[in-house]
Amino acid sequence: MNRALRLIALGCLAAVAGCALLHNQILAGLGGFLDKSDPPQHADVAFVPAGDQTGNRILRAAALAREGYVSQAVISGPYGLYGLNECDLAIPFAVRAGYPQSYFVPFPNLASSTHEEAIAAAQEFRKLGAHRVLLVTSTYHTRRAGNEFRSAAPGIQFIVVSAPDTHFTTHAWWHDREGRKTFLFEWMKTAATWLHM
Repeated sequence: MNRALRLIALGCLAAVAGCALLHNQILAGLGGFLDKSDPPQHADVAFVPAGDQTGNRILRAAALAREGYVSQAVISGPYGLYGLNECDLAIPFAVRAGYPQSYFVPFPNLASSTHEEAIAAAQEFRKLGAHRVLLVTSTYHTRRAGNEFRSAAPGIQFIVVSAPDTHFTTHAWWHDREGRKTFLFEWMKTAATWLHM
């Protein structure tokens, strides 16, 4: 083997060894990139994007209302879950968890993506006269959702607050099957957003 090939092989071996030794840090870094959340602040309203089948997003928004950060949360509800809008399922779930109905404003819509939802919500925020919004979403969704909503409504300040996810944590998502699926789907959606797809 000539010297150049030997150096290339040695470099590849070193890269593989480095990845093996640092795989936890690399995977945590990739998961951590998706999390661009802020601490909660007082705002005009909270907004809960659709797409959370666990109810963690709406419960986090309800807790923020109870803590006095907002008086109400707008709950997005695209149509399609067994012929219902998602908000019509989410709000009763939160009420059963002990939060008053008065915390929630249903927002039925036809959005099928975060991008479409942000555009529809921007009109709703203007109608409500909101200037500062707590965007309450899953940890893995905070970066992309924040970017989409800021782009759709540049005159509004968005504070992106994360809701916990039992399957996805930035430092251990690869240990859980649902966490791995969430990671892959969110990275695909993030890449598609970058490519304007």
